[in-house]
Amino acid sequence: MFSRLERKIAFRYLSAKKRGFGSVISWVSLIGITLGVATLIVVMSVMGGFHDTLLSRIVGMNGHVVVYHQDGAIADYDFLIDKMKQNKIVSANAVGIVPIAEGQVMATANGNNTGAMVRGIRMSDLAAKTTTGTKIYGKPLDKITDGELVAGASLTRALRVGMGDKISLVSANGATPTPFGSMPRIMAYPVMSSFFMGMYEYDSGYIFMPLETAQKYLNIGDAVTHIDLFLKDPEDTEAVRDSLSRLLPEGFVVRDWRDLNRGFVGALQVESNVMFLILMLIVIVAAFNIVSSLVMLVKDKSKDIAVLRTFGVSRRSMMKIFILSGTSIGIIGAFFGTVFGVLIAIYIEPIRQFFQWATGRDLFPAELYYLSELPSKLVPSTVVGIAILAIALSFLATLYPAWKAASTDPVDVLRNE
Repeated sequence: MFSRLERKIAFRYLSAKKRGFGSVISWVSLIGITLGVATLIVVMSVMGGFHDTLLSRIVGMNGHVVVYHQDGAIADYDFLIDKMKQNKIVSANAVGIVPIAEGQVMATANGNNTGAMVRGIRMSDLAAKTTTGTKIYGKPLDKITDGELVAGASLTRALRVGMGDKISLVSANGATPTPFGSMPRIMAYPVMSSFFMGMYEYDSGYIFMPLETAQKYLNIGDAVTHIDLFLKDPEDTEAVRDSLSRLLPEGFVVRDWRDLNRGFVGALQVESNVMFLILMLIVIVAAFNIVSSLVMLVKDKSKDIAVLRTFGVSRRSMMKIFILSGTSIGIIGAFFGTVFGVLIAIYIEPIRQFFQWATGRDLFPAELYYLSELPSKLVPSTVVGIAILAIALSFLATLYPAWKAASTDPVDVLRNE
């Protein structure tokens, strides 16, 4: 594609030490592309890590498909679960069907109180859902019995309770009528285990208890508030949702995780796209610097260009020389930017901890970002795409200066010398 002469001249111009201000602009362009590519890779990796981590934990706790009833309670849930399992589409896609009894409460202990969500679930189902990425402290989940609680680690710290200490739960569900009005239901239960998911919303606001205990406390009898279905492929919910809509009697509502988290998922996607566009401006500015650098190079080397033309170098070859010279800046910048970006994305959490230690400030508060660690997910196709985009912009930036060099009239230049 490029002859030996073209490569030699292009790299000689690129590495020239006496180019003055033009050389400075070349270095600025190189550094700008490096920083732009590295920043894009890091930001897109962190945004991808946020997206996957938050969705996996939110969806993992709430089910990929959720079945509700308009009346607020599902009485014959065991019969319905058996009926779902007999459905071919559901049985082929679902790996678990879990009945849930849920209600909001106020948890109090040692003079402290906080809002929480009580979730009644069979302990075998809870143990199956928390096998990966969740730390359990205290009593094993399969040993939790009726009347015992499993609370989030942040919640137990907020209430200053240890294993075996009791938490009082105050709920308006199942309130007791009295001559003076309804009294909220207040019950005290011992906390026998705590869990740490790494997601602040759950670690600080969820309390799990055996399903029978929750049914008694919420005063819903032998019923549940909803049924969660967990699928083999969380992205493939449409077939199961449509099948359940046809299978279940009137009054049941079927929602998938996209419906339940539509605003959240949409916000993440919009934020990712906006961040990409904003940070892409860094690479675009660096590409414009390549234009400035090459234009100055063409003016500086106009005599050389005229001499080369008189020796028979074609316009096409002159264009290729300056295209190669400018695009090389983009290639080198994209290479180093990719290397630095990938390394930073891989070690982003230790880097955050170092700067947090050095500054003495919490740079990633869990209560604000819902996660206790800064997540990162490197997608090879995204990394390669960012590098190719930077090189493509660099190539486009060379077209005008290269055309300017090729259109130089050697007669006019040599006449004025």
